[in-house]
Amino acid sequence: MTDIRGLGYLRIRTRDVARWRELLVDGLGMAVGSGPEPDGLYARVDERRARLAVLPGDTDKALAVGWEVRDQFALARVQESVEKAGVSVDVLSEEEARYRDAEQVIAFDDPSGTRVEVFFGPVLDHSPVVTPFGGRFVTGAQGLGHVVLPTPQFEEAYRFYTEVLGFLPRGSIRIGDPDAPGPARRVRFMGVNQRHHSLALCPAPPTEAPGMVHLMTEVDSLDAVGQALDRLGKLGFSISSTLGRHTNDKMVSFYVRAPGGWDLEFGTEGMLVDETFYTAEEITADSYWGHDWSDSEPLAAFAPPSP
Repeated sequence: MTDIRGLGYLRIRTRDVARWRELLVDGLGMAVGSGPEPDGLYARVDERRARLAVLPGDTDKALAVGWEVRDQFALARVQESVEKAGVSVDVLSEEEARYRDAEQVIAFDDPSGTRVEVFFGPVLDHSPVVTPFGGRFVTGAQGLGHVVLPTPQFEEAYRFYTEVLGFLPRGSIRIGDPDAPGPARRVRFMGVNQRHHSLALCPAPPTEAPGMVHLMTEVDSLDAVGQALDRLGKLGFSISSTLGRHTNDKMVSFYVRAPGGWDLEFGTEGMLVDETFYTAEEITADSYWGHDWSDSEPLAAFAPPSP
């Protein structure tokens, strides 16, 4: 069983902080939190001072995916497991941990080059969470939501997250031509709590810079999802996928394109997994209904490399 309890935070770099603010605050209805970078955007959805840190820069990139553990003993076990796998671990200084609003943080790269940060002791903000449209986000024991990461080293990355970090397999879906020669290609889903998946890995072409497929956040009502969809349309955002219900996690959601060429999934009614009875399944359709991707622009993670 993994020591990781949930997705804690995501830190990204962007060339367009203002557009990200329109997306997260004016569109999805997150509150404005606080953080150390005066020109950054810190999005708050619960008692954490910020779950998403959007920092200005000259590129669009996911800087780090933060995973939370219970305490210093759990953090030490994760560090030991990663180092035994031959991966170098950076133990961040107290100042660097404060920058991330945590007591202690370790950092390392996964086999695809994605920066992983594992932490305990998040700093809390006990003032009321005042979202601009009254939405309530589903976090707590389920963490921030889930991330889907692209990887050209799929099998190596999958073994790392399951065998080294202890993520639990939560099913898969085949992609591409099922009759093509060679092993089947799959997107694989993994969980660490009752949320169906906190992480998924998707085969992707080689790249010099690790990317992102999407980040999912959840709210507690279908009305909040529909109202956000309306607002984003008026703000001129590209809707990558129409509203639909997924087959694996039962989430009713839509996808919107974020600056930088990846998506945010925004949904509700996600299932809770009971590990007493759960077995990993292979779904044969992404959705029961909806989730029409026909107008979606290509994701940056799957675009051919620049010549």
